[in-house]
Amino acid sequence: MNSVLIVSSSEKSQVLFEELLTADSYKEITSAKRGNEARRILIERDFDLCIINAPLIDEFGTELALSIAHKSMLQIMMIVRSELADEVSAQVEDYGVFVVAKPINRQTFWNALKLMTASQKRMIGLQNENIQLQKTIEDIRYINRAKCILIEYLKMTEEEAHKFIEKQAMDMRIPKREVATSILKTYEG
Repeated sequence: MNSVLIVSSSEKSQVLFEELLTADSYKEITSAKRGNEARRILIERDFDLCIINAPLIDEFGTELALSIAHKSMLQIMMIVRSELADEVSAQVEDYGVFVVAKPINRQTFWNALKLMTASQKRMIGLQNENIQLQKTIEDIRYINRAKCILIEYLKMTEEEAHKFIEKQAMDMRIPKREVATSILKTYEG
């Protein structure tokens, strides 16, 4: 994580968060005082982390957090008064927004940030795994379609078609999907 958007109507809080983050080598820190200003900034560029110090001048901040959560994989930390923390958390936690109660000290801030970073890394890992699984499923579909074509046009058995595709892939040192794609191009169009 390198880039952070701090949304806080309090100048004092903005400075505090900037100091905390620059001490831990966050290099790109952008600040906004209003929710609408933050939305405009988020249209123009991406961030790794968004800290919302509620309430804001033009809204409480929950709407902003939910809006960001719906549109991006950005990590979001909302900082709210302790008496509102449970209520706000109930509204936003299903969307992956972390809520931290005020007053906040350095240790609490860093612990929350570490938890957010760990969960983000896990989520990215799961996303990458999902992408790989989808690619594998798509490869299997292509190969199965190619087998069906070999069975239909060349009167092979399913086992013969399977071995044919495997042997072609090994002989040509290409993935089975490429062999399947070539078969599909030859017989389908």
